[in-house]
Amino acid sequence: MTATEAKPNLLDLDLADCETLVVDLGFKAFHGRNLFKWIHKHGVLDYDAMTDVPKRLREALRATADIYLPRIIADHPSADGTTKWVMELADGQRIETVYIPEGKRSTICVSSQVGCALDCAFCATARQGFNRNLSVAEIIGQVWHAARMLGAAPTNVVMMGMGEPLANFDASVKAMDIMQDDLAYMLAKQRVTLSTSGIVPNIYRLRELSDVSLAVSLHAPNDELRDRLVPINRKYPLAELIPACKTYVANDKRRKVTWEYVMLDGVNDSMAHAKQLIRLLEGVPSKLNLIPFNPFAGNDFGTSPPDRIEAFRVRLTRAGIFAMTRKTRGDEIAAACGQLVGRVEDRTRRLGSIRVEDGRLEVQR
Repeated sequence: MTATEAKPNLLDLDLADCETLVVDLGFKAFHGRNLFKWIHKHGVLDYDAMTDVPKRLREALRATADIYLPRIIADHPSADGTTKWVMELADGQRIETVYIPEGKRSTICVSSQVGCALDCAFCATARQGFNRNLSVAEIIGQVWHAARMLGAAPTNVVMMGMGEPLANFDASVKAMDIMQDDLAYMLAKQRVTLSTSGIVPNIYRLRELSDVSLAVSLHAPNDELRDRLVPINRKYPLAELIPACKTYVANDKRRKVTWEYVMLDGVNDSMAHAKQLIRLLEGVPSKLNLIPFNPFAGNDFGTSPPDRIEAFRVRLTRAGIFAMTRKTRGDEIAAACGQLVGRVEDRTRRLGSIRVEDGRLEVQR
């Protein structure tokens, strides 16, 4: 290793990587399993505390690898039990992670990017611009911290924090694999949910590599309106998005696509919109979350009145679509859906436009 090469971060490694690392160092693969288990299941980062890892291997690891995490710099509790953790990364960027308790269920809302390049009209994260993707360590590190803060691994993880996880595909998938590993956080596939604005090629890729639950930020029942609210729709319109989502759940009759639909006063909440939505989702196993819009500074949208949201929900339910209104959690600490902002050094203006091309982020200089 040269002086300019950084040591690998063990939080970036999955189980197979840990086994390969220790074998390359001249030890048996099972020591890699033990190493992986210490870090994730037991939350131990001190090599000397890893008692079933040979001393010579610990010394070799200390010389060749690091273990470091995002750092929690702020802890904002809400009256309803929701907590927002602000985490600082090694380069000074900040992301936000949200813990949402409900009975025996503990859900962690995890970020995948510093900011977001997709520019959805009603989202505070989009107003911050985009800086970079998170590494595997920075994604799984949020779950690691949550497990330590809660005293146990969360029961559910949703990739619904800052950023678009399918625009950070490889790191997001690898982090979710670690979440599900029996030697790590032991989350079942239905307990890990990836939320996307609709990067169609990567929905198909995800189906080949993972079996996590899929949520889609829909927010409009037609292309004209969705082009305005969710600009990625201009590249991947509904005629491409809906078949991709239907295919994702096709092999399991018990699975459904979760559609996220933020309720915007006078924008997407009429009975005409409900009828269009019913036609759009015909034949797609679906669960629809109606989300009252969570206001933030500098945004002109309003929240649909509760009676209109309820009428919208009833219309969908009568058509056979399972629909529910999501309870707003943590809005007084800006931890509700669409309110996460972190601290983002926006690179979009400095680098030029950032767009998604064939499921990957590209910078147009």
